Amino acid sequence: MNAEMMEALQALAAERGITVDSLLAALADALESAYKRMPGAHEYAWVTVYPETMEFRVFAQDLDEMGEPVGEEFEVTPDDFGRIAAQTARQVMTQRIREAERELKYEEYAGREGDIVTGMIQQTDARYTLLDLGRVEALLPQAEQVPYERPDSNARLKAYIVEVRKTSKGPQIVVSRTHPGLVKRLFELEVPEIADGVVEIKACAREPGHRTKISVSSNDPNVDPVGACVGARGARVRQVVNELRGEKIDIVPFSADLEEYVMKALSPARVKEVRVDETTGDCVVVVPDYQLSLAIGKEGQNARLASRLTGWGVNIKSETQLVEEEAYANVDWAEGEWVVDSATGEQVWQPADGGEALSVQDWTAATSGVAGPVAGGSAARAGDKRATER
Repeated sequence: MNAEMMEALQALAAERGITVDSLLAALADALESAYKRMPGAHEYAWVTVYPETMEFRVFAQDLDEMGEPVGEEFEVTPDDFGRIAAQTARQVMTQRIREAERELKYEEYAGREGDIVTGMIQQTDARYTLLDLGRVEALLPQAEQVPYERPDSNARLKAYIVEVRKTSKGPQIVVSRTHPGLVKRLFELEVPEIADGVVEIKACAREPGHRTKISVSSNDPNVDPVGACVGARGARVRQVVNELRGEKIDIVPFSADLEEYVMKALSPARVKEVRVDETTGDCVVVVPDYQLSLAIGKEGQNARLASRLTGWGVNIKSETQLVEEEAYANVDWAEGEWVVDSATGEQVWQPADGGEALSVQDWTAATSGVAGPVAGGSAARAGDKRATER
């Protein structure tokens, strides 16, 4: 009978993926709990299980007035302990087995934050989506889902682990489809050079569902980092784009030269010049007039992603805008204000020093070739606007 019990424990351990020692420890605790429910049980007692013979024995010690064990230990195994233990141990054993399974599942995923997993969509609603990972389920909250991405039920999906929580019902794995780390991990799967450390992803800026920019560098001068990520005829990057449901990906080479790095980050737009202001942490980017809309992107997306990728503020200006601003700033404007001439009822520019007032035509002729005044305050700019409207 003892041999049969050991075989049953071994089979159970193999089936549940836990060790025999864990089951024996759970069994000892269950038997101890069963003994202490018996009438006349000693307060300080424990159960010892002998794996070789599967024999159970109960030992005890007396307690002093302070509640500390004293004297020799002695055996107190009841005569009918086996029958009573069998009746009460099953429930405790089942609970301990469940706890051991939960602990194993937690240990399997604990510390895997930042890893990528593949699961099958099991359930989805407006609040969250459940992914079946095999032995456990992963929670994909609404906030971590790409807008308008609604994969079909039972479809396979890759996700990025952002948190592993330990709960009373087992591990709760929270995953994301919007995290920039998902793009990095997908490239590691598709590009062997990244997995080997030859090519490195320096930075990643992402607007989920729309566009992603990554910068890459190579630790081997003979390896082109951008070409390695793109692959032959775009095969590698196409796999990542397909997994992200068509999200566009720009791959740019990393550069220690900030000006060059910003130029590359604004790809596909062509940049003429980058002016870096280290005191403010901003860059003024000059582009040809016909490249302005492309450099800014739809709703400012291209400029916004380039700024996140480089870590610098990006202020894009066309060549025409820059020329006008420089000419505008180089004019020494006299202080004054636009007033209405009481005699003619027309607006005139009245210098603050009391000089002769200028009509709109005279003021325009005097400032010919300049976009408008800078020094002189908002009154001058407002007057210029009113004169133009007239």
